[in-house]
Amino acid sequence: QVQLVETGGGLVQAGGSLRLSCAASGSFFSINDMGWYRQAPGKRRELVATMASGGNTNLADSVKGRFTISRDNAKNTVYLQMNSLKPEDTAVYYCHARITKAILRNAMDYWGKGTLVTVSS
Repeated sequence: QVQLVETGGGLVQAGGSLRLSCAASGSFFSINDMGWYRQAPGKRRELVATMASGGNTNLADSVKGRFTISRDNAKNTVYLQMNSLKPEDTAVYYCHARITKAILRNAMDYWGKGTLVTVSS
């Protein structure tokens, strides 16, 4: 059973910083893309940042220059450093990973349970 466990959410004032971590555990062959999505109240889930196993990144325009995604492949862990946080960053942040469980098997999408980030003004 593959699990993604997020840590690092919380309450922070506008302009502050938080670092999210997400570790993948269980039995699998490889992790392809790994990253973060978020969902604010009343809104659809949206991409924040993703990183491929080779290092290519994709960040939403709204977080470029403020958020940084990084990854430790040896630890099967992805990080999201969030600086200069704004109230509009308030959301539940979900870890996502596209994982191949066994060789010659198709990759599948896995999600963490989410961690709440609240930015006060």
